[in-house]
Amino acid sequence: MTFSRKTVGLSLRLAACLSLAAVLEGCGTTPTASPPSAQTAPTPVDQEGRLRAGELVTIAYSDISPAPQPFQSRIREDGKIMLLLNQEFVAAGKTVAELEKAIHDWYVPKYFVNLTATVRVEDRYFYVDGQVKGSSRLEYRGHITVLGAIAAAGGFTDFAKPSAVKIIRANGKIDIVNCRKARNDSRLDLPIYPGDRIIVPRRFW
Repeated sequence: MTFSRKTVGLSLRLAACLSLAAVLEGCGTTPTASPPSAQTAPTPVDQEGRLRAGELVTIAYSDISPAPQPFQSRIREDGKIMLLLNQEFVAAGKTVAELEKAIHDWYVPKYFVNLTATVRVEDRYFYVDGQVKGSSRLEYRGHITVLGAIAAAGGFTDFAKPSAVKIIRANGKIDIVNCRKARNDSRLDLPIYPGDRIIVPRRFW
């Protein structure tokens, strides 16, 4: 009986040690094996004030002699424009200042001792049509949401259907906004960008 108790005791202590080792091993591996669902989602790029495909831009050059004539072009669907020496630049997604710097850094000092590029956006407008009090083309002056754009167009008429406002983006994408809900939830109050068209439908009884 004495031998039996010792054997049982040793077995229990060995099992406890193995269990503790397994726990410690698991603790050491957990931080390096996070499940995909626990990973941080990428932060979306802030599009406010950034150039977009389809926008018309004028690029003027200075600090070189003779200075080339200003060049005007629409940003292609692939987001690029072609400038001096047939060099392509990615314009869509950049701010005006970022594009100016990219142009300068590519040409100087490789081709020119000095060069200053000035980028001007020619037609930054959005449109509000349908059941608003003042359908019109409005100049884009910075961050504005669908509710702000409708307010700038005079607000809804008595015949408007605010729950189904359509936004046709410059790239053809369509968003539908329930403006009644957007008044209480800013996440639903979508931003408006140059070239967007807002259409407020008529309600029918």
